[in-house]
Amino acid sequence: MAYSDFSRAIKIAPSILSADFANFGAEIRAIEAQGADWVHVDVMDGHFVPNLTFGPPAVKAFRPHVETVMDVHLMIQPVDPYIDAFAEAGADILTAHVEAGPHIHRTLQAIRAAGMKAGVALNPGTPAEAVAHLLDLTDLVCVMTVNPGFGGQKFIDMTAKVRALRTMIGDRPVHIEIDGGVTPETAPLVAGAGADVLVAGSAVFKGGSVADPAPYGANIAAIRAAAGAAA
Repeated sequence: MAYSDFSRAIKIAPSILSADFANFGAEIRAIEAQGADWVHVDVMDGHFVPNLTFGPPAVKAFRPHVETVMDVHLMIQPVDPYIDAFAEAGADILTAHVEAGPHIHRTLQAIRAAGMKAGVALNPGTPAEAVAHLLDLTDLVCVMTVNPGFGGQKFIDMTAKVRALRTMIGDRPVHIEIDGGVTPETAPLVAGAGADVLVAGSAVFKGGSVADPAPYGANIAAIRAAAGAAA
């Protein structure tokens, strides 16, 4: 697995939901070449969230192009029937929403049993305390800073929730990931509160293309610098 030893250093995880859908392989290679630490894949089912994106076959197709970490965020309900399929597709990290089913403890156990790192995501309206009893089963907590379902939304300030999670996590090797509205302006807020993985879609891909990927690198560097100054 590409997932390396745990570190709280700032990691930028571009969401390929903002990439050119006709050219995913080249887009993934371009963002990695331009400094992406992880590749974030948003899986939506049109049921748990009002949009429909990728399934296991698409994730499997992305996998050969990903040399870093493939961070797969499931915005689907139910989760458990699909865990093995995403493991076989090559996900390094599989994140399920605490709101997506009644047995998130079992879901996290199953994700780890399938050989992946286990993430748990919290919608903006869900308090940090919802994962208090899950942290020993969790490798990543994803704090949604938009209501899930669409890219390009405005950032919702969840700084207090991030701080609460950071305190709850203590010295456990658990990442805090931020997903939604991350830009050089918002990154310092969440990095300063304790987040170390920043998912960014439009803020990374704006202004660039496979033919001209330099803006991707500039955008990644700007987010990293802004977050690093606050971390």
